Order: sequence, then structure tokens, then C-alpha cells
Amino acid sequence: MSRDGKYLYCIINENDGRNFGPMGIGGRGDIVSTIGFNDISAVISNTPMTRYVISRENLTQHEKVIETVMKEYTILPVRFCTIADGAEEIRTLLRKRYSEFKGLLRDMDNKIEMGVKGYWKEMPQVFQEIDQGDSSVQGLKEECERWPEDKNIKGELGKAVEKALSLKKAEESWTLVNRLRRISVDVKEKEPRTDPMVFNVACLIDRTREREFDYLIDELAEKHGERFSFSYVGPAPPFHFVNIEIKA
Repeated sequence: MSRDGKYLYCIINENDGRNFGPMGIGGRGDIVSTIGFNDISAVISNTPMTRYVISRENLTQHEKVIETVMKEYTILPVRFCTIADGAEEIRTLLRKRYSEFKGLLRDMDNKIEMGVKGYWKEMPQVFQEIDQGDSSVQGLKEECERWPEDKNIKGELGKAVEKALSLKKAEESWTLVNRLRRISVDVKEKEPRTDPMVFNVACLIDRTREREFDYLIDELAEKHGERFSFSYVGPAPPFHFVNIEIKA
């Protein structure tokens, strides 16, 4: 039978020997607890010395533990599937990187992450605006009409539309994202994953401004509702701003 290691979820700014209950990753009902050094701790559970596949179930359990701990503590998330050999290896890690972790914990104190996405409501209208306003797209469309069987021209047209769409997203998202920046400590922009998605950002905000953030999203929806729809999730751990990696 394989021996157990210690699965790491996050680092917290306390060393008070917590027990968070039987919610460890892997479905065995392992207790989630802490191992500390000085005034910081790693939140851990026992686990087989194996690599967990990146699945919805495993990721959800990993994040569930972190979100539970976040309700009471400032946390530094640790990368998914980080497993230590044993308790002493974790104490050595906390000792060697103590100053780094303390600094990050100060930076993340009372901070939460909010994810916001903006979408165009009417894509046919957006593509029509590109057709009418982009000279490169116009020229290639005319060529396609002259030589409808030419696949190279069709390929160039597709690239031109894609480029114009990207530029349009950057132009139209600037004002919206800038409003979010004004009440955020930091903002991480992610690549929009679909044509209708105009922007996709993670906002790090002070927990005391959560209600103000809600009001801002409502204000943006009211002011720009004919053009855009918005969705957002949170509060969440600061996954996009801290993700501790522990190298072997």
C-alpha cells in the first residue's frame, strides 16, 4: 500500500492548529487541518502520493477547501496538486519562504477577487459595423465576390475580420474596464474566449468595497445595457493574483 503525503491548499496568516473537517481532496474524507511555523500555517490534508488529474471534480474540491478557509482567514492559494512528502517538508518550506509569504499575506489582507465578463448582445450588428467600417474587410469582400472559388482570398478575409473584431473589442472594452480599475487594487485581463465576449477580467478589490462593486456593475448594465450584457462571480480567493508554486 502506498504511503500518504500532505496535499497543500493554501497559506494562512495564523498558527492556531485548525481543523476544518473531513473535506480533503480525493474522496476519502481526509481531515483538512494546518501545519504551522511561527505565525503562519499551511492548510493541508493527507493524500496518496499520486498526481491528481485536472478534472472538474478535483478542481472543485481543491477550490472548495480554499473558499472555506477564506471565510475566516487571509489566504495565499497554492497551485493545484501540490503534494509534500510529509509535515517536516512543509515546515521547512514555511521557514525558507517565511518572509515572502508574510509579504504576500500583507498584500492580500482583506482582499477578494471578482471576475467580470462583458458581451456584445447583437453580433450581426457588430459584424455589419466591421463590414462597413474596415477598409481591409471591404476590399477582401469585393475580391471574394469577383473570385468566389479562391480559398486564399476567403482565408485572408477571415483573418481580416478576426483582426478587426479584436481591435473593436479593445476599443470598446477600454472605458468599461477602466471603470472597474478605479475601484480595484489590481486588474488581470484575460483573453476573451468567444466572439461575443468583449472582455474577461479578474478584479482584486478590498473586501469593504464589495457592495460598491455590485453597484458599479448595476450602473454599467443600466448605462450600456443596449449594447452589452455583463456577468460576474465572486467573492472568490485571489487565484489570478497569487498562486504559490512549490518546485521540487
